Amino acid sequence: MFIVGIVVLVLLVVSIPIGIALSASSAVYILIDPLLEPEVIFRAFFNFIGRYSLMAIPLFIYAGYLMERTGLIAQLFRFADALVGWLPGGFGVSTILSCVLFASISGSSVASAAAMGVIAIPEMKKRGYPDWLSSGIVAGNGGIAILIPPSIALILYGIVTETSIVRLFFAGIIPGLLLALTSIITVMIISFRIKLPRGTFSWARLGREFMGALPGLGMPVIVLGGLYGGVFTPTEAAAAACGYAMIYGLISGRGEFIAQLVPITRRALNLTAVILFLVGSVGVFQFLAANLYWPQQITQIVTGWGLSQLGFIFAYVGVLLILGCFVDGVAMILLTVPVVFPIAYALKVDPIHLGVMLTLAVEMSVVTPPVGLNIFAVSGVSKIPITTVIKGSIPFFLADVATLLIVIFVPATTTWLPSVLVETVFK
Repeated sequence: MFIVGIVVLVLLVVSIPIGIALSASSAVYILIDPLLEPEVIFRAFFNFIGRYSLMAIPLFIYAGYLMERTGLIAQLFRFADALVGWLPGGFGVSTILSCVLFASISGSSVASAAAMGVIAIPEMKKRGYPDWLSSGIVAGNGGIAILIPPSIALILYGIVTETSIVRLFFAGIIPGLLLALTSIITVMIISFRIKLPRGTFSWARLGREFMGALPGLGMPVIVLGGLYGGVFTPTEAAAAACGYAMIYGLISGRGEFIAQLVPITRRALNLTAVILFLVGSVGVFQFLAANLYWPQQITQIVTGWGLSQLGFIFAYVGVLLILGCFVDGVAMILLTVPVVFPIAYALKVDPIHLGVMLTLAVEMSVVTPPVGLNIFAVSGVSKIPITTVIKGSIPFFLADVATLLIVIFVPATTTWLPSVLVETVFK
């Protein structure tokens, strides 16, 4: 176990991709162990990525990219501005609400940050928002897509830990809305201090923009409504989302949308390939760990320290925040969960609560340098210097910390809604 860990660490230090580092170190150990056959490397890899529930990831990715190309994101943004643009810092509040709406369509944080960066930052500049604030709003709140269902991070956690993905989806709703609320409060406080302009409210405009945004608002209704009603499994919901996005794109874009299908599909396949390779690498590592009883050994060591539930949670979150400075969110989940989950189980930490706390930490990692993906995405699309984006992200990172503390100390924020909904449907 120690040798494999050292090898993985060394490979990461020399900039080897995490999937290759994890699978290669595990494969080498298997090859030199006389009790293990080399064939198990491929068997473990493909068995792990062959799970039916894993199909939800490429399908939700594809649905998000399809909807992004239809122009629907801009319509959602205009609706959000008509709804809340009259508030202090209203255009920033509109951007945050748009991030929430886009999150309910796509589980990709980087896609959300890039799309909103193109749409919202130029408009905020026109309204006198400083570059640090406009870029910080987008970078800091693009990460909401990691938590609001459909969430790729929650799907991965559910697959690795065999936790109900439906429950995890519903568990992410309240913390996701709390994230948005703390960010909105942050924007309003800043707007008072630097005297940002406010928009005006019009019922006529709100009705007009609502009608334009209806197709986009229909996506989360189908996904969450189908899950809540017991009509869909998460994988079937993802397939329904793709079908909905395809039909809308064909109706609204026709020939132009058809011409874009190949590049859209290529983008989705590229991201899917990266994620599935990481997942398969974890399958090889989990096979090796299970055969050598590493989780049991680590669990005995850690529980021997006498940590309380709260002590374990803070220790794990601290490790995640440090790790988030160096690897992306998918790698954080796949690296730590196979090792940590047995310890959490032994300490009777609720797996739903743990999954949401982990996802919140992943959400915070998208703005922590040097590998904060949203920082680079926003800087790339807006041409705002990275240092300026980092400066603007700090207030929203602190808002995320406040949300994380609320979730840690009030577990009901994650466990109440899934318990009520799932028990209502499946009782």
